[in-house]
Amino acid sequence: MEVQNQKKMKILCLHGFRTSGSFLQKQISKWDPSIFAPFHLEFPDGIFPAGGKSDIEGIFPPPYFEWFQFNKDFTEYTNLEECISYLCEYITTKGPFDGLLGFSQGTTLSGLLMGYQMQGKLLKEHPPFKLFIAISGAKFKDPSIRDVAYKDKIKVRSVHFIGEKDWLKLPSEDLANAFEDPLIIRHPQGHTVPRLDEAAIEKLQKWTKEIIVAHSSENVLDDIQKIGNGDAVQKIPQDSHDNIANGHKDALGDSGEKEQTVDAVPT
Repeated sequence: MEVQNQKKMKILCLHGFRTSGSFLQKQISKWDPSIFAPFHLEFPDGIFPAGGKSDIEGIFPPPYFEWFQFNKDFTEYTNLEECISYLCEYITTKGPFDGLLGFSQGTTLSGLLMGYQMQGKLLKEHPPFKLFIAISGAKFKDPSIRDVAYKDKIKVRSVHFIGEKDWLKLPSEDLANAFEDPLIIRHPQGHTVPRLDEAAIEKLQKWTKEIIVAHSSENVLDDIQKIGNGDAVQKIPQDSHDNIANGHKDALGDSGEKEQTVDAVPT
């Protein structure tokens, strides 16, 4: 019996504070659709109704949600453990997920999940995340969290969008530095999901293509292993081999630099 065709890589997308999954989906829709064509994206809502006024009232219809609550200095958090438990259950039951995408509070939360997973604190049975798309965010400041989640460089391929006028510019840079070899895309705007110019689109497409190629290569190796074990596998078409090979060639270049930056045009 042949196995099913390879499924798209899955990305869990976490929205910002007092917005919604559908709003983040709309924000991301301004990007070239080819960027996420190889992926399946899921946009859940936060588990708590917005506890106050939303910045998108009058711009996008309610309801609005938040993932957890925090004090003014972002040093104390309420319902964070409940939020983490909910997301771990969601990831386990609806996954596996290959990566996370986040905006603002969603970015901050995603970075925490990845750091905790690498340290073996949670999602121990879930495959390691392969990618992270961070659009403005920060590290948690509480030492009991920070000293665990960001203890070592997080070994996940990551791209970080940082706005020149974003009030989270410096915290976003600090979060990017928690990852190994991050790709940084800068834009001149503030706290927003920016529209991308051609240079930014090209960089992001190359970044995603490298991930897809690596993922496809892993699947080929898995199939070879299954053949060695006597399991039935689907025959891999010749054009798939060619696409993988061409993708490897395209991936070669200047991607080894420690930090790469490109510009994005305003919203």
